[in-house]
Amino acid sequence: MSIHTVIFDLGGVLIDWNPRHLYRKLFDGDEEGMEHFLANVCTGDWNAQQDGGRPFAEAVALLQSQHPEFHDLIAAFHLRWEEMLGDVHQDVLAMMRQIKASGLPVYALTNWSAETFPIARQRFDFLQEFKDILVSGEENMKKPDAEIYHRFLEKFGVEANGSVFIDDSLPNVKAAKDVGIHGIHFQSAEALRNELQELNLLKQD
Repeated sequence: MSIHTVIFDLGGVLIDWNPRHLYRKLFDGDEEGMEHFLANVCTGDWNAQQDGGRPFAEAVALLQSQHPEFHDLIAAFHLRWEEMLGDVHQDVLAMMRQIKASGLPVYALTNWSAETFPIARQRFDFLQEFKDILVSGEENMKKPDAEIYHRFLEKFGVEANGSVFIDDSLPNVKAAKDVGIHGIHFQSAEALRNELQELNLLKQD
């Protein structure tokens, strides 16, 4: 397989984003209460709508009307969003830089709110190293919908055949494969290194 383009997801692959980084502080050790809140109030599906372009103000107001007892905790999801950001996964970043140094163009395709992505850009200098980044919230569409992959290919003039996409979400990987992009399901840095070596994108150890 001849590879001409490598595409990385960001959250969960290169960046440790997790609302628990914030809510463990807010729930003050009540792990069960925190997990109930994230499973039933500020859920992944609710947050995904912001990744698809819904304004945070609208999303927060809607949820506060449904769960007034959690008014301040819901507001914190937006007001203290930066505290959900953990560290960069340095081992994966090193792989990305090795691929880029080999001469291949490296892009990012991320589900991320257009309102909060500027915070990530300011915090993580390495984001400037990508040839370009497609942010779902800026396009008003999100993975795993097929249209965002087509938008990426068209916007950046990339051919699906010969492109590799790395994401920690299996549905997102499957969707990429459906449009002809080679997909890698990220589960660990070690497994990713092995798969990239098999594709001759990294040197064997």
